[in-house]
Amino acid sequence: MRQNAPMTAFHPACCAPFDYTWPLPHALDAVRLVSCRFDPARLDAADFQRCAVPTPASIQRSVAKRQAEYLAGRLCAREAMAPLIGARRVPPIGEDRAPVWPGRICGSISHGAGIAAAVVADRRQWRGLGLDIEELLPDERAARLAEEILVPAELERLAVLPAERRAEYVTLVFSLKESLFKALYPLVLKRFYFEAAEVLGHGHEGRVGLRLLTDLNDDWRNGDELQGQFRVAGDRLLSLVAIAA
Repeated sequence: MRQNAPMTAFHPACCAPFDYTWPLPHALDAVRLVSCRFDPARLDAADFQRCAVPTPASIQRSVAKRQAEYLAGRLCAREAMAPLIGARRVPPIGEDRAPVWPGRICGSISHGAGIAAAVVADRRQWRGLGLDIEELLPDERAARLAEEILVPAELERLAVLPAERRAEYVTLVFSLKESLFKALYPLVLKRFYFEAAEVLGHGHEGRVGLRLLTDLNDDWRNGDELQGQFRVAGDRLLSLVAIAA
């Protein structure tokens, strides 16, 4: 790094260069997504200070993997937001452990399988965004978790799938419900769990619908439907739920 380079220009060795490629099947207007690979083994204790990323106490006490994924996710978020707000800001952790976005921004951060990503947009165009990255579940673990993650209609769909596709389906349902929570929680400010929504089918061309199975507030009620999308790449699944303004 040049001696006179700003602190925020530093890019740590534990994070690969940013990737600005839209990784999902269907691009969304005015939505920015930035990702990067990260390697906890290459994390340096001083990387947070060099990158000007504040370190919450919970992160300081955590293991290298958690520190590296937090750092990578916040760097992606800062990079994604910069053109929208004209500044380089890192969203801090709120009391509910969710990122606190600048007033006009909605967004989501995710990390998994060595990749971190952040998606952001202007609230005047998108009310909520939920992004999730998952490593595909092994067959045995997917079978164990199915009853916890899937509602009865989803279990019926699972039962008729070929055995080799079931773990991917359980991973898909899990990931989409994680994305749904991230997209809706800032709007309803109420925690809800897997039984609160149903994934409608396995999706066509990467698109998939979701239906609420409970009332979350006056605006989001039992029976309301939302749209998501997903992509499977190797041993990873990426999903996104976006709510237009």
